Amino acid sequence: MSNWENWLKTKARDRESKTLERLIEATEEATEPWTVRNGKRLLNFSSNNYLGLSKSPSLQEAAIRGAKKGAGSGGSRLITGDNADYRRLEEKIAELKGTKRALILGSGYLANIGTFSALLDENCGVISDSLNHASIIDGIRLSRATKYIYQHTDISDLEAKLSEAKHAGHKRLLIATETVFSMDGDVAPLKDIIELKNEFGAALLVDDAHGAGVFGKNGAGYAHEVGLAEHIEIQMGTFSKAYGAYGAYIAANEEWICELVNSSRTLIYSTGLPPSLIETANESLKLVSEADRARSQLAQKAKKFRQELNNAGLDTCGSSTQIIPVIVGENDLALHIAQRLRARNLLAHAIRPPTVPDGTARIRFSLMATHPDNALEEASRVIIEEIRNAEARKF
Repeated sequence: MSNWENWLKTKARDRESKTLERLIEATEEATEPWTVRNGKRLLNFSSNNYLGLSKSPSLQEAAIRGAKKGAGSGGSRLITGDNADYRRLEEKIAELKGTKRALILGSGYLANIGTFSALLDENCGVISDSLNHASIIDGIRLSRATKYIYQHTDISDLEAKLSEAKHAGHKRLLIATETVFSMDGDVAPLKDIIELKNEFGAALLVDDAHGAGVFGKNGAGYAHEVGLAEHIEIQMGTFSKAYGAYGAYIAANEEWICELVNSSRTLIYSTGLPPSLIETANESLKLVSEADRARSQLAQKAKKFRQELNNAGLDTCGSSTQIIPVIVGENDLALHIAQRLRARNLLAHAIRPPTVPDGTARIRFSLMATHPDNALEEASRVIIEEIRNAEARKF
């Protein structure tokens, strides 16, 4: 057996011993309230299609219109992969976000790692929330900047880390946070963060992947919901969640976008998105801007669902959004509960390290505006029952 084979087998055994093995399972109707996996119909708590737009007929028609222009873009945006539809989309995003410009990239992951690695270098200090997404963590690693991690949403610790970074003599400081945290469902204290940003002369990048479309006028995002968008230098959002499509953007003023166009390796060395996705994103902007009713329904459903779980004494981790986790602690317990829920026709995944910190394995419930109220009521009853049973048996 080769060294590679030994290594792979050892890694697999290690994952299995820690209950960290992951599988890819084919799913039908994956963005709908009811999904099908292995022939079984399940109430879907695992989709980020928050406003239920993914299968909108107008989005499907837009994808077909775009596909008629070509199945692919043919090259990097700096070579041949750019066109007027791209520009039209970027102008709409900039208008929505209240910035001078916007830049489309392939995904939220590519947007983040490309932005951090382009804007930061060894002369910079970056101060990042401890629960930020993996794409932020990886972007910081690639940037060669000195990183300072502050405890999740802890303003006092953020201030201490900013002070430490300033005294270290870095030429430039950047604060990075999600707006809606993808695994906890809570929100960043943006007002306090911005006050510290100004005090220390830092810039601020917010990842609004799970807030875009769900919050703010016309779905502009969480920073707009709380009236603070104009104080944020860089806003990242995606089309793959509430917008029901695919792709991502950075919204900022002229100088920031110009630097990204010239320095972001994930832009420069990636083929542009195909015309079908650009056309779909253009259409989804229109649908989201008109989706006030769906946003209201989503907020109401999430509030009621979360209250039911909280009233039963379950730990929903401070969630205040459509993402509602229940902390159960150990990996094997989380997997057992997820399997029990699936047996009772609910699809909700066990989230384990390294996605979340050790000892905080959880079941993550992601709500959509299209979830039927009666199905949510029954689901909350089943969830409470199965979690309580699992805990009582000390599985």
